[in-house]
Amino acid sequence: MKALLNGVKMSTCLDMVRAARRKGLHAPVLLMGYLNPFLSYGEEETIKDARAAGIDGLVILDAPPEEAVRLRNYCTRYGISYVPLVAPTTDEARLGVLGKIADSFIYIVPGGTPKAELPKLLAKVHQFAGKMPVAIRSDPQSHDEFDEVGAVAEAVATADPLACVLREAQASHAAADIEAHAATVSGRPASRQPPGYKRTDSGTALVDHLEALAIAKDAAAAPIDSGTHIEGFGGQYVPEALMGCLAELEAGFKACVDDPEFWQEFRSHYSFLGRPGQLHKAERLTEHVGGANIWLKREDLNHTGSHKINNALGQILLARRLGKKEIIAETGAGQHGVATATVCAKFGMKCTIFMGAEDARRQALNVFRIRLLGAEVVPVEAGSKTLRNAVNEALQAWVANLSTTHYLIGSAIGPHPFPQIVRTFQSVIGQEARAAMLEQTGKLPDAVVACVGGGSNAVGMFHPFAGDAGVRLLGVEAAGDGADTARHSATLTNGTVGVLHGVRTYLLQDADGQVLDTHSISAGLDYPAVGPQMAAWKASGRAEFAAATDAQALEGFRLLCQLEGIIPALETAHAVHGGVEMARRLGRGCDVVINVSGRGDKDVQTVAEELPRLGPGIGWGLRF
Repeated sequence: MKALLNGVKMSTCLDMVRAARRKGLHAPVLLMGYLNPFLSYGEEETIKDARAAGIDGLVILDAPPEEAVRLRNYCTRYGISYVPLVAPTTDEARLGVLGKIADSFIYIVPGGTPKAELPKLLAKVHQFAGKMPVAIRSDPQSHDEFDEVGAVAEAVATADPLACVLREAQASHAAADIEAHAATVSGRPASRQPPGYKRTDSGTALVDHLEALAIAKDAAAAPIDSGTHIEGFGGQYVPEALMGCLAELEAGFKACVDDPEFWQEFRSHYSFLGRPGQLHKAERLTEHVGGANIWLKREDLNHTGSHKINNALGQILLARRLGKKEIIAETGAGQHGVATATVCAKFGMKCTIFMGAEDARRQALNVFRIRLLGAEVVPVEAGSKTLRNAVNEALQAWVANLSTTHYLIGSAIGPHPFPQIVRTFQSVIGQEARAAMLEQTGKLPDAVVACVGGGSNAVGMFHPFAGDAGVRLLGVEAAGDGADTARHSATLTNGTVGVLHGVRTYLLQDADGQVLDTHSISAGLDYPAVGPQMAAWKASGRAEFAAATDAQALEGFRLLCQLEGIIPALETAHAVHGGVEMARRLGRGCDVVINVSGRGDKDVQTVAEELPRLGPGIGWGLRF
């Protein structure tokens, strides 16, 4: 975070290494980071420029094996070592893959593994990944701690203690303080040259660092298919420590999907949910628009007032089958938080909800509802204090409690299999809408419309229609103050491909791969990325996407209130605007279904606060 605040980017890091080499640095240098900045800079270009700058090795914390193979091949091409990262949870098959692409050493992050268990962990790594040297991250504070880990591994890695030294050091003495700390902990004189040290006149670095790393210059590794992507989007871009839990989750989910008794149990709670849902024609709205017939899929009538309860129920039944005792979740508008707290109360599970502090302020009613249901709400003060930051905190909390806790993610985002899980449990929306349209009109609709933030209600609405070529799929994003301004959340309209929260998708980012702040009148759409299924549909052209401004959303809100007697969520209001425009374009004789994803009780205060600013522009003089 400190580096970001200081404007550090990839080119800054490369410049630092160049400067250090010019000043006489001879030790091998590893570049460590997350994948997205590499994608933004250009993967091959990053590695090429890194080698030219004097960098010798690469460690990427969230690169899955299929990405690691490609990156390692670039590294081989330009003479850089690729250092794979493993964790205690890394299974035998993954160790085999990672061992094959390691060419100098393997980096182990042991997590909470007791030091007494390190020899066993090391034996497992050597058994399945080969006899490649191993460096263990242990952050020793003393020479005794260094020796304890060094007795079982070829190298000891440290980071946090060095950061502490830097924080306390004066700028003019920082390098000397780091050198002194390293000498004290390792028990070696600071002037000692590294093994394999050899001067050379070639290159920027003035030393043959690759010889020091003993890099193996063998042939390129073969690409692999992990089966975790949707047409190039998705994947599992997470630290290695999460991979075991994701594998457990995927196996448990597949077992549930294939088990008729699971679905029988799921449907047995329909009376609790208020399912099956309703679909009806919006007579007065249709007349007002003067175009296609407009139909409303009423997810706002569900228990807790939104579509979120569908996924919450499915996932808590899954969590119970996995033997989890606690639930954590993120929420933006509070609807998913309320739904999660509701099912946790019903099934007697501890519940913690992470919510951006700004979202908690503008959705105070839902915060109180969550607490009424017995759950804890954790306001997140980091960053923009919105949904993106709540997801960050929820993921960190999950990593710390993997064995007992299920992360009940609310949208179709995150690493595989989360998007597939959410899509499966939300597809009841589109399934019911499809069946109801056939029953009431004898044909499928010409278009279905849903709002898009992360994409949970949209993927649930669209997926059952995806194979119907004659049905247009329209997702409506949040344009905020305008998609041509800096204050919007129009990811599919303005975003580029990158990695966020463990998934490869479209996101709002700058040229250096740093995620941009977003804005929407709707807390539930205030998110800088989108689920991989939405991204795949955009890339293939199967779905089309538009963006509604805050003012246009208020127009949609007013139309549904005053013409149909329905107070919609502000998220839904974006879809109403897009659906009305679609109905006008299609004309009479066609049918458009709009998903009413949630009710708007939670948003009445926000509307009252925003009307003085936005009301004059849309001719709405109502004031609280």
